[in-house]
Amino acid sequence: MAQTCDVTDNGSIERLLQSTCSEFGSVEILVNCAGRTKRMPTLDFPEAEWKTILETNLYGTLRACRVFGRHMMEKRYGRIINVGSLSSFVGLFEVAAYGETLAIEWATSGVCVNALVPGVLRTDLNAALLDGTERGREFLMRTPMRRFGKIEELAGAAVFLASDAASFVTGHLLVVDGGILASGVNQ
Repeated sequence: MAQTCDVTDNGSIERLLQSTCSEFGSVEILVNCAGRTKRMPTLDFPEAEWKTILETNLYGTLRACRVFGRHMMEKRYGRIINVGSLSSFVGLFEVAAYGETLAIEWATSGVCVNALVPGVLRTDLNAALLDGTERGREFLMRTPMRRFGKIEELAGAAVFLASDAASFVTGHLLVVDGGILASGVNQ
């Protein structure tokens, strides 16, 4: 099943839940990984773009948590995994904080809420920014493992958080970053 979902629209998220339940009977796992980013000087950053990023990255994740979380709480079982970034530790702490808040609030309902915090993962979308560039070399220098992560490595961590092996794990930020955070981020 493939379906597009706009996390800035509650109706789109509700339709995704309904169609998934129609196809599979229920939803037990939600991985929130929608996100936008833009790099430019703060003084030049258009306010409309900033609002779009917050609508997607912050409010979109909260919307999906609410829609799918309600369903999971009714079923008394669910796993929510929010994909954040290392910014959770140095800037966008809201991403980590609301995940922890939901983990506490929903802990007795059978729903575990956790977050994955990836380091620099090389994908088709960012290969041109990383391969053979000064920026890519800088990331590699700051990563103790001296390589970019693979999306499969993040997927393995998500499988763990979604599994029964993590049934007593909630409110946790699982860092998958090749050692960047442990090294103090700024080597």
